[in-house]
Amino acid sequence: MPHNFFNAEEQKQIIAAIKSAEQNTSGEIRLHIDKYCKESVLDRATYWFEKLNMHRTKLRNGVLFYLATNDKKIAILGDAGINQKVPSDFWDEIKNQILADFKNGSFADGICKGIIASGEQLKTHFPYKSDDVNELTDDISFGKK
Repeated sequence: MPHNFFNAEEQKQIIAAIKSAEQNTSGEIRLHIDKYCKESVLDRATYWFEKLNMHRTKLRNGVLFYLATNDKKIAILGDAGINQKVPSDFWDEIKNQILADFKNGSFADGICKGIIASGEQLKTHFPYKSDDVNELTDDISFGKK
């Protein structure tokens, strides 16, 4: 199980980053961790995006950070609503920033920085409204295999 890739303190740090990033937006951010990804990382991330109901947010503004720890793969998927608003290379820029931190061994910090950067874009395009509801859990999800 990939549960032990981030220790308990790092998991709390990541969940706090998600909560902070979502504080000023109606957007939803999730992190999913698998141990292995034997297919295209984008295909696997898309599978989890749907399985986690990320595509069912009211404004289609969900963002999934997908990580396959043992295979060292990462993908960031934004739903249609946010993808229409951000530059086409936006997710690659965030991914590259995360990978730079990963190369220095700063895994939790890298993910947190990426989450916060995503939240800034979500805040710009999907600001928080008084009737906003947290549509998806902020918990990290983990693959079963």
